[in-house]
Amino acid sequence: MEKPPQKPSQKPQNPCFSSGPCAKRPGWSLEALSGAITGRSHRAGPAKAKLKEAIEKQRKILGIPENYKIGIVPASDTGAFEMALWSLLGARGVDVLAWESFSSGWQSDITGQLKPDNVALHEADYGVLPDLSKVNFENDVVFVWNGTTSGVRVPDGDWIDSGRAGLTLCDATSAVFAYDMPWDKLDVTTWSWQKVLGSEGAHGMIVLSPRAVERLESYTPPWPLPKIFRLTKKGKLIDGIFVGETINTPSMLAVEDCLDALNWVESIGGLDKTIARSAASFNAIENWVGKTDWIDFLGVDPATRSTTSVCLKISDPWFADQDSENQTSFIGEMCKTLDKENAAFDIKGYRDAPPGLRIWCGATVEPSDVEALLPWLEYAFATTKEQQTS
Repeated sequence: MEKPPQKPSQKPQNPCFSSGPCAKRPGWSLEALSGAITGRSHRAGPAKAKLKEAIEKQRKILGIPENYKIGIVPASDTGAFEMALWSLLGARGVDVLAWESFSSGWQSDITGQLKPDNVALHEADYGVLPDLSKVNFENDVVFVWNGTTSGVRVPDGDWIDSGRAGLTLCDATSAVFAYDMPWDKLDVTTWSWQKVLGSEGAHGMIVLSPRAVERLESYTPPWPLPKIFRLTKKGKLIDGIFVGETINTPSMLAVEDCLDALNWVESIGGLDKTIARSAASFNAIENWVGKTDWIDFLGVDPATRSTTSVCLKISDPWFADQDSENQTSFIGEMCKTLDKENAAFDIKGYRDAPPGLRIWCGATVEPSDVEALLPWLEYAFATTKEQQTS
């Protein structure tokens, strides 16, 4: 008779492994927000200075070229990327890459709402990328850098044509601050503060290359644009958006939290350190998966596995024989056990993804907490299987 599973003796100090909103930076407390400009207009000098500071700190840390425009916009990464799609597409054909939930959502918006001419779809199942060699850079190209719901990312920027005629529009919300982004290959890039920075949601970032600005000032899309999406006025870029004059009212508490996160990034050594922290957490999981017979990565190719949104599938033959409903129930029970024990919160795979686990390994997560989590995954799997097979 097999011994009952042994409960681990140590727990992660911070059990927050959600893929968004993500763990706060180490040592965070509400005191970090004490300097927020509250009760003032966001257009007042001190408030606008904070907004501009958030923009310029990100430019410096990320190495964004000086001739690229950086703006703070509404509605997190979703709002920022919708703004890009609605404002820029339609001038030429569009190639859309879709291999997980959010990229499929952009594909749906393009084909079902905007309906520009000459759309080419490059699709793949969860766990793999489309064939990047088939992308036509005469067209605008729409893609996510990091497939947050599948744990699969593009390997680098080498596949993007430096001499492209179209624009590249990149949803990079689970990538920025965790990878060294090739800004010369990216014409429009968006992300949110709630991912690798671990800051508050509701605000998005949009970065425009000079080529993207040229498109905005020379092209008017055929569909109506809501005020919340408008980046130009009378054919010219609204420059105020890119110096802290936001389109709508931002939360100055969220801005203060973003600045706190950026100050933390600077204090630990900048982008190299945030990349290294994510990689260290991922490597811990990779080593564990390599010696554990019941778990595997959802991503097939090691070269394209995300180091931030780490998606796992259960490879145990017993689990594979279960139907999808039972698999989903099993994962739910595992996560309930982990939640009850305060060992891991919010690690159930995304609702549209195959049943599995999703562990956030962005820079604000301590690699030591990931190490401490792994025995708890063993425990939760063993206890859940024991319950369902006894």
